[in-house]
Amino acid sequence: MTTIEAKTGSDFLVYDRTIGVAAMQGRGFYYPWDNAIAPDGRLYVLGRGLDGDPRGVRVTVLDLEEEYRGTFGSYGRGDGQFIWPSSIAIDTQQKIFISDEYLHRVTVLDMSGKFLSTWGTHGSDDGELNGPSGIAFDKDDDVYVVDHQNGRIQKFTNDGEYLFQFGSQGSDAGELYLPWGICLDAQGDVYVADWGNDRIQKFSPEGKFLTRFGASGRGDGHFYRPASVCVDGEGYIYVADWGNERVQVLDRNGEFVIKLRGEATLSRWAHEFLDTNIEEREARSRANLEPKLEFLDDDPHEESAHIEKLFWAPTSVKLDGSGRLFVVESNRHRLQVYARGSSG
Repeated sequence: MTTIEAKTGSDFLVYDRTIGVAAMQGRGFYYPWDNAIAPDGRLYVLGRGLDGDPRGVRVTVLDLEEEYRGTFGSYGRGDGQFIWPSSIAIDTQQKIFISDEYLHRVTVLDMSGKFLSTWGTHGSDDGELNGPSGIAFDKDDDVYVVDHQNGRIQKFTNDGEYLFQFGSQGSDAGELYLPWGICLDAQGDVYVADWGNDRIQKFSPEGKFLTRFGASGRGDGHFYRPASVCVDGEGYIYVADWGNERVQVLDRNGEFVIKLRGEATLSRWAHEFLDTNIEEREARSRANLEPKLEFLDDDPHEESAHIEKLFWAPTSVKLDGSGRLFVVESNRHRLQVYARGSSG
């Protein structure tokens, strides 16, 4: 049973499974950063790799049962290549959009990974990008792009034509400091993971500031460097609280509902790896996977680094059509999946 503290009951979200295994090439992930879920249920996991070792820069395609469907993309500056890929999203026309914060551009691919186009110019003027990260679409497939280093959100047509922008660098209401993740709710309102300000901000589709949730800290409803946000059809807000090594859920008014620290088990791919690597399987069987860490003074980062089941660098949260929550863990090269429980 997953580790949950909840006002609405211990089974608001129930741990379902773990997906993935560490692999620098081919089947698996190497420092995954984001995930997109296609209408047919296929998962497109965006790998960022590690600075100095770009082999993990790719998109791995699989399904919920870990049937491997291949990879596409690679490290580089050419068409369909990336240096620091940061976000992946799929529009209603079945096109994949991937932002690259190093190359300051958005690349568009078809569902097989075939290159279609790219757009974006480095700078701070209207329509220019400086470290683009999160991507989200409205009902017309126009694109909201988080302009990370410029501290703003810009909206473009599906073909990359600039429409308008909102937000500005700062800490006041409606201002953004190094924003990262973004999503839209059923009404088209825009939610931004305001990474540098440790909060979530909500805007109208036109960019008017509506409200903000959270403050800096480790307490319930507080955040430290939130990286990603998504909203379900009932208005519950899911946040990858990256700096606190956890996921938090808020209600539509921003009130705390639950928090998750992680409850990972071995994935199918991990089982298959250990079945063919007997020495590693035996070493694992002797290891203490939940050591006592009293000397660490409840530091969530140190806890996550030493206890395998816990989230370690949760960088993305996404929901599928069945309401399952997918949490990308960069430092453990996997996804944890949660389903809505009876009290949800």
